[in-house]
Amino acid sequence: MQSQAPDPLDLKLLQALQLDGRAPFNRIAHALGVSDQTVARRFRRLRTTVQLRVLGITDESRLGRSTWLLRLRCTPDAAEQLAGALARRPDTSYVSVISGGTEVMCAMKPRTRQARDELLLARLQRTPRVTSVSAHCLLHHFYGGPVGWLSKINALSPGEQAALSPPPTEPATTPLVLEDADEALLAILSRDGRAPLTELQASTGLPESAVKRRLDRLRSTGVLYLDVQFDHEHLGNDVVAMLWLTVAPAALADIGHALATHPEVRFAAATTGQANIVAATLHADVGGLYTYLSDKIGALDGVHSIETALTLREVKQLTYEPGR
Repeated sequence: MQSQAPDPLDLKLLQALQLDGRAPFNRIAHALGVSDQTVARRFRRLRTTVQLRVLGITDESRLGRSTWLLRLRCTPDAAEQLAGALARRPDTSYVSVISGGTEVMCAMKPRTRQARDELLLARLQRTPRVTSVSAHCLLHHFYGGPVGWLSKINALSPGEQAALSPPPTEPATTPLVLEDADEALLAILSRDGRAPLTELQASTGLPESAVKRRLDRLRSTGVLYLDVQFDHEHLGNDVVAMLWLTVAPAALADIGHALATHPEVRFAAATTGQANIVAATLHADVGGLYTYLSDKIGALDGVHSIETALTLREVKQLTYEPGR
């Protein structure tokens, strides 16, 4: 793997893809004032240098489903194997080994209550060397999901952002019901968010116009959004931390919204459990984490306590790629 750090144009391209992961290269090139070939070449290089992937993600809340955060404490010899097994599941994301190698954490998006219960109440409880399991339902997202951390790097000018931003979503008032063709589209896009229309047509057997309509419907209702997966250390963030904050109920919304504005925060949500806010943060080094905890978190009124754990290894972000 090359070690070249992204330059300003690379950063602009990354943020452009976060805004609209399916934006054609010629549209990005026009907004950035470069050639189509330059954008295509930079995209291919970033796939190697920072492991760039654009992936189609399903917003479970728009389908009436919940997302859970699992914390699995285990013996140190079992962490890697457990993380790998969870990473291979299609209903998990952000699988990490944390807490000195004695804990595995992951997000889980069960499609049904039966699938949730089978994993939480049966399979994990019987897994050897797992010493405890805690599951936390995410109640409200303050930051993350469709609005990714790359939106905070400020690589694009306001004019460039306006030129590249897709139309705002207009979520349905009731959960959307997916048809088989929708499921087929989402399955392809979960592996490659920029999959061409010809591949999407082949997966559904529908004409191009019908595929476009379904794709537009999934995006406009917020069921489908495009997210960018990349290696954070190449952007100067060597320390990834998980924070569990216990805050006063009356301060829950204010603190959550404050966290969403922090450049260090890539994800923040209200959750069930003893801690009622969970956040994932990025820092250049442990000194940066200390400063963040003491200066920014310390300045928030209503924070009673905080638990911090460093991520030792990200086994899976949005998709699992063995050997990353």
